[in-house]
Amino acid sequence: MIGKTKKILILGSEGQIGTSLETHLKKKYIVTGIDILNHKSEDLRSKNSKIEILIKNTDFVFFLAFDVGGSRYMDKYQNSYKFIMNNIQIMENVFGLLKKNNKKFIFATSQMSNMLFSSYGILKKIGENLTSSLNGLSVRFWNVYGYETDLEKSHVITDFILKSLKHKKIKMLTDGEEERDFLFIDDCCIGLETIMIKYNKIKKDRIVDMSFGKFSKIIKIAKIIKKFLLKKNIKIKIIKNIKKDNVQRNTKNIPNKAIKKYWKPTINLEDGIKKLLDFYMSKKSI
Repeated sequence: MIGKTKKILILGSEGQIGTSLETHLKKKYIVTGIDILNHKSEDLRSKNSKIEILIKNTDFVFFLAFDVGGSRYMDKYQNSYKFIMNNIQIMENVFGLLKKNNKKFIFATSQMSNMLFSSYGILKKIGENLTSSLNGLSVRFWNVYGYETDLEKSHVITDFILKSLKHKKIKMLTDGEEERDFLFIDDCCIGLETIMIKYNKIKKDRIVDMSFGKFSKIIKIAKIIKKFLLKKNIKIKIIKNIKKDNVQRNTKNIPNKAIKKYWKPTINLEDGIKKLLDFYMSKKSI
């Protein structure tokens, strides 16, 4: 099935990636989004007939749903009972339905999945193993950034932009020396569609890394934002912390290139940050 006859289900459609992916895919396919933020009947932690029917009647599933957020959210909650159980219950229900209905699917994992000091990383590793057992495909995201609605869970680039616009300063959680590989959401959506199209050609015995392929320090993010805002006659102050990164502990994995023959990102860090700045500056609530 191709084009408007292909039915796609996005689990976690109100998240940072899910929101943009749904918009992107609706141009070509029949897309349904499921998210607890839409209605309590779409709570993936609970078994219900609505979700089972949707999974049964779809051609492809993007399993993006997870209780997750940026560094501030993760540092506060990832070792809590509620965070761990939320994600265990989501995976138990969704993987059970994917198995029952023998669906093609992508599981959204994280480059933190080999960081066994992290509860989040361990949960994602379990998800990868379950995906492999069902012959699905795990796609490992590397610090995707884009347009966010749930600002309590906002990731570092969005967080810095909003701090700059609201308070004219970026108060950092760390010293900013940790490095990340940042991927802009538009590239991410194109990549996910490409992986879906090439699904049968991609070997399921390895995880697909989606990254830009270049590491940047967090302090660089703050400096890029400061530079762009100065051009708009907005002066901001960067306030560094003395703390080191406590979420990833600056563990530096190296992404594989399994998908690069089908897809390559095109939006560099500065261009991506500029797009986000323009977006948030255009919103009346800022």
